[in-house]
Amino acid sequence: MFFSKKIKRAVISLVALISLVSCGATFSAPVKADVANYQTDQVKLNVKSAIAIDSNSGQVLYAKNADKTLPIASMTKLMTVYLTLNAIKNQKLSWDQKVKPTASIVKVANNAEYSNVPLKMGHSYTIKQLYQATLIESANGAAMLLGQTIAGSQKAFIDQMRSQVKKWGIKDAKIYTACGLPNGNVGKDAYPGVNKNAENSMSAKDMAIVGQNLIQDFPEVLDTTKLAHLDFKDQGHTTKMANFNWMLKGLSQYDQAYPVDGLKTGTTDAAGACFIGTVNHAGARLITVVMGARHKDGTDPARFMQTKKLMNYVFTKYRPVTFNAGSQMAGVKNIKVTDGDNATTNLGLKEKTTIWDPADGKTLVAKLNRQTIEAPITKGQVVGNYQFKSGNEKIVSLSNPNGMNVKAKALAANGKVNFFVRIWRMLFGGGQIK
Repeated sequence: MFFSKKIKRAVISLVALISLVSCGATFSAPVKADVANYQTDQVKLNVKSAIAIDSNSGQVLYAKNADKTLPIASMTKLMTVYLTLNAIKNQKLSWDQKVKPTASIVKVANNAEYSNVPLKMGHSYTIKQLYQATLIESANGAAMLLGQTIAGSQKAFIDQMRSQVKKWGIKDAKIYTACGLPNGNVGKDAYPGVNKNAENSMSAKDMAIVGQNLIQDFPEVLDTTKLAHLDFKDQGHTTKMANFNWMLKGLSQYDQAYPVDGLKTGTTDAAGACFIGTVNHAGARLITVVMGARHKDGTDPARFMQTKKLMNYVFTKYRPVTFNAGSQMAGVKNIKVTDGDNATTNLGLKEKTTIWDPADGKTLVAKLNRQTIEAPITKGQVVGNYQFKSGNEKIVSLSNPNGMNVKAKALAANGKVNFFVRIWRMLFGGGQIK
């Protein structure tokens, strides 16, 4: 009789377990944060849209209208530069490779109304020269010639740009030129079937994603974006290039409190003054984007003033905390293991991670997105995601508005017990068999 009661209880437990596995454990869903307007009321920026993120994790630190699609002007050139660096990585281009511009590119490159280095018909230029001119002088002709060389035509290159941003999850981008000029301003190289006034457009969030991928995949880009001046030499003629990022050391908006080393400005009548900036702060890298700042004339520093205001807010509000791979989080140092040799397995961070902790005296708390896992488990296996809160403030990211996910791994292996041991435990609750 006693044994039959044990079996009965075991059957009930088994049914309950099957039900749990079938339906999945239920957790109360957190309220979705408005990542597009995150902490907007904390600092008043005189721009149409803006965002600040951690370059590595994508943690959102501030956002204003960050989902609004707006003209991006010459910030476009970061996509052209990304595809250039990718082509070099894949050995489709080389830095010393020499190329000649087409007549339509020469016409754009010698238009004094645009930012440029003057390319000449029949002259040859290295990929390195064009790359440097694109980033430092924001040279439109140079950017177009890079695209022409990579894809064979401007249209084919634009199609590559569109394909690349889709791979990054950017869905609403409008791209027509390799340099950021309005479509009609590139003459015969205008994208076919599109209005001449059409301009490349993205949101501040999308632009931050572009910058994030560029820095992560090709950190060496900062070696060029940090240069305030450089000479462009062309058969005995030298063009003195000056970076449009005036926050660099040696330029008018430099401030040692904000040692910016990139990335790119952008200006058109429709876009206003735009700037995607980046700076290394307390061991972490910040990316900021401001779009649609005031632009009275070519001497107006408004976009840099707004960037400083944004960076000052982030530096004051947050404290970057870096955890090494394998670090254990207080309160979630292990996870329960079903049918394991051991009842629990110790957990730690999968990768080195920086969390920007709001500097408000609150404790940074981690929570795991699951309570149990089934054996077997291998050492280093990803077993779930941590989510972080500081007081009542949820830590969010570009890809996870409900809470930034940080991968948790098993710090040790945990094998699975055999069928007979599982039955024994089910029947008699004998604990873990060692």
